Amino acid sequence: MTVPSLGIFLGAALLALGCVTSAAEELRCELAVLGGGSGGCGAALAAARRGVDVVLVERADCLGGNAVRGGVNIWEPVVGGTGLPFELYLRLKQQTNAVGIYTMGRHLGTFDPAREAYRYPGGETVIDPARTYLDTLQRHHLPSKDIHGVVFEPDAMARALATLLAETGHCRVLLNTAFTDAQTAAGRVKSVSLSSGATLVADYFVDATGDGELCAAAGCTLMAGQEAQSRFNEPNAPTNATPRVNGVSLIYRITPAAVPTVGPLPEGVPARCWWGKQFPVAQINHYPNGDLNVNMLPTMDGAEFMRRGYADGLAECQRRVRAHWHDLQTRYAEFRGYRLDWIAPALGIRESRRVVGDYVLTENDLRAGVSGQQHPDIICLADHPSDTHGGHNRGIRELREPYGVPYRCLIPQGQRNLLIACRAASFSSIAASSCRLSRTMLELGEAAGTAAALAKELKVDLPDVPPERLRAALRSQHVQLEFPLPEELRQYVQRAEAAKKK
Repeated sequence: MTVPSLGIFLGAALLALGCVTSAAEELRCELAVLGGGSGGCGAALAAARRGVDVVLVERADCLGGNAVRGGVNIWEPVVGGTGLPFELYLRLKQQTNAVGIYTMGRHLGTFDPAREAYRYPGGETVIDPARTYLDTLQRHHLPSKDIHGVVFEPDAMARALATLLAETGHCRVLLNTAFTDAQTAAGRVKSVSLSSGATLVADYFVDATGDGELCAAAGCTLMAGQEAQSRFNEPNAPTNATPRVNGVSLIYRITPAAVPTVGPLPEGVPARCWWGKQFPVAQINHYPNGDLNVNMLPTMDGAEFMRRGYADGLAECQRRVRAHWHDLQTRYAEFRGYRLDWIAPALGIRESRRVVGDYVLTENDLRAGVSGQQHPDIICLADHPSDTHGGHNRGIRELREPYGVPYRCLIPQGQRNLLIACRAASFSSIAASSCRLSRTMLELGEAAGTAAALAKELKVDLPDVPPERLRAALRSQHVQLEFPLPEELRQYVQRAEAAKKK
């Protein structure tokens, strides 16, 4: 099954499980989650498991966001992926060829003419059956040969998300439904309007739209582009603010061909690279079934994408994918043994705009690490380096240790019943380039959903949820909040994965 058929499959599956609500004049729930990507699914699942009545709204025809429709089917190595991400991994393990652990393969930067026939056009990851999930839970301090991540099938991920949500018995999922407006008063979201014509009324809301649509409608302060060094005192920020943002990717998939050949270019697509001096390098990842996931780094500069807008940017990236694939086949005989199988229906967006929260995570947090941070409300850990995929970030380097994300980064300034759990959370541009990975977004969502459940239980507003109660609840859900990984948590991961292999 390929991703374009997911809407039909998931719609039927969710209806069978009693998890889809048709449009009505007014819908009521305790928690409304807008956006069904990693952060939104994490929030909905965590809250629903604690008995909260949840409505999850997603504009696309399936769940998963970037990790499904965007083709970003790779979880890069990162500290902190032990909560919901690990559960999803275990569900994927139950499906044939749905998930695997990768090891770094060839790379243009480590080309060895004594062992390789040619310099690889980027980086490669290969499935490594000897590796386990624990091997994927660290990035910093590791040489490239010891870096491991997770590759998964997008349709399998969408099924796992839908099934887990349905199993709670407390979540209604509205697919093909977009947020259009919000009704607010005195720092509270009262209700939101949906593209179906329905009004959704809730006690609490989570904005997981990716670029803070609900927060913007609620009047929250937004950030976009690079902040000036003076704003957050970040050593590697530019002297003056700029409009530049992280690049976007349009990922495509190739599959072994019956007969090696160079596929023809569509009419109107040049064979040369018209948007740069040469075609960009690519990260090429092996799927468990032998297909390859190809990610140009990037397909389009972030600033150009912001100028063009989504529809025009997607159309232009589709042309670039065709040209890039033709170039790979033309220059490298290895790729003539594949054919183009699928182009992701959505762009993989790393950054757009961000919301100013009660605390803004900055480069200083990344440099201090969890041992140097003085935050009592850390709700997840990460250790990915700052990385813009656009050549406009100074000081890119591996971190010396993981850092923590405070709960206050999820609380938009001045809001009482609204959290944000997606790439638009309260991060500086530099911090966002590190904190954007899918597993980290899942953990932000898990924290947001858990906080909403505690707020309901304690009858308080979201900013008043006691940090110690939230952190205790997350630990009970196997979320890593300390580094190194506690031995008890390590043993839990080992036992759970070993049990799935029996």
